[in-house]
Amino acid sequence: MANADNKQTGSEAAHAIASGRTSLGIEFGSTRIKAVLIDEHYQTLASGDFGWENHLVDGLWTYPLSEVWQGLRSAYAALAADVQERYDLPLTSVGSMGFSAMMHGYLPFDSKGDLLVPFRTWRNTNTHEAHEELSELFQFNIPERWSIAHLYQAILNKEAHVPQVAFFTTLAGYVHWKLTGRKVLGIGDASGMFPIDSQTHEFDKAMLQVFSQLPQVAAQPWRIEDLLPQPLLAGQDAGMLTPEGAELLDPTGTLQPGIPMAPPEGDAGTGMVATNAVRPRTGNVSAGTSIFAMVVLERRLNALHPEVDPVTTPAGDPAGMSHANNFTSDLNAWVKVFADFAKASGMEMKTNDLYATLFRSALEGEPDAGGLINYCFYSGEFLAGLDEGRPVFARGPESRMSLANFMRAQLFSAFSPVKIGMDVMTKQEGVQVDSLVGHGGIFTTPQVAQKILAAAFNAPIKVMSTAAEGGAWGMAVLADYLRHADSNLADYLDASVFQGAQSTTEEPDANDVQGFERFFARFQQGLPIERAAIASIPLES
Repeated sequence: MANADNKQTGSEAAHAIASGRTSLGIEFGSTRIKAVLIDEHYQTLASGDFGWENHLVDGLWTYPLSEVWQGLRSAYAALAADVQERYDLPLTSVGSMGFSAMMHGYLPFDSKGDLLVPFRTWRNTNTHEAHEELSELFQFNIPERWSIAHLYQAILNKEAHVPQVAFFTTLAGYVHWKLTGRKVLGIGDASGMFPIDSQTHEFDKAMLQVFSQLPQVAAQPWRIEDLLPQPLLAGQDAGMLTPEGAELLDPTGTLQPGIPMAPPEGDAGTGMVATNAVRPRTGNVSAGTSIFAMVVLERRLNALHPEVDPVTTPAGDPAGMSHANNFTSDLNAWVKVFADFAKASGMEMKTNDLYATLFRSALEGEPDAGGLINYCFYSGEFLAGLDEGRPVFARGPESRMSLANFMRAQLFSAFSPVKIGMDVMTKQEGVQVDSLVGHGGIFTTPQVAQKILAAAFNAPIKVMSTAAEGGAWGMAVLADYLRHADSNLADYLDASVFQGAQSTTEEPDANDVQGFERFFARFQQGLPIERAAIASIPLES
């Protein structure tokens, strides 16, 4: 069972590293690239990270590919330095390796392998026309952030690069391609590119045919089937680290090629693995810069619901996801204000202590946050019908302004958009959920986010001891699964990874549930405030 505080002796860990009984997972999150090395008992041996931020360029959110490689090398170098410091060993190899990243988005390349337009991330909502047309055409929800929506929108916009596209993929697929030479993608991430047939575990052939027959698509010099990567199930062979890939990852030449590579996955897939939520009727809520609530389905949904992304687990089983583009960015900005105040007052507070203090105060607030309203929209939010975003805090003159109510409103507002899609699954489609696990750094402060989420979903919320391990640890587990693929993924996680795992569960409190519903009604009623802010405040200063 994983534990950030390494329980092994240094000699045992060093022997595991030297003998290759390790797995490395690296995940490109929205604000951090993190590398985690685990042993065969799923304990974290070493880690490294690199902070980065997306850029708004010409109205679109992006990360330059130069920063992708700078960040990857820096995170890996930090991990290798951690290994050297802890165990007095150079990191020359690992037993297996895998990469994951923020899902979806659009990275199109020409026949020479050159990027045709800057990386368009999941955060962009300029693809609404494509979303509506394709969803109606397929009778299957094609979210704005999906890769096929980006490609089709570019076609509709008559963008000059479209005829030159020879391959397009996600960020995880791109990094994997450059390190292995293989144009493949884990099926969970692939399901955010184009609909997957859950029976064949391939891209849906009927939908590919329908898409190909669209006049604007038929006029292109390529076939859509030739542009997509090959979907792979967890545990399948995804190639090996090539000499060129080893040099890209570790320019010092210390890391040797030939390492087996797991299929590259999206952050939704690694979140499911890290929370042991890959069986039907299990689910997880993964919270970071964005937030998604995922439920593994027993059947496909009966109707088309724009609020729910139809995706798959890394094992290819159907899942429904409510995905909100915005979560911690606004919250982090407010915490920085309190950090600045503490510093100006001569107080020294560690960042974790500051978050914990502010979060705990939220539990002392009034059930409905005292009439305060907050909108955490840094960017557009499909679930709220917003093409763009502006963070807004508002209150009426009779509201009860206090630190406790303010922080409660911050947390309530952060969970509000994702509740919209979750309500569609549970209330309209009757989806049954046996367990829902919270995952992400926001859950590291005991009880607080857990209790707020239990109120939002009116359901028990479990937080496991791996809550803060994150997707990089989940990707490392998927890399380890390469050696255990004779078992199905769910059984492997139950029997090997999570056996004896410690967890806490918060049941919903009736007063909190009622308070959240009052806040949520106020949140929805006040959305015209957000729309007025979008119309009044320039996107770029």
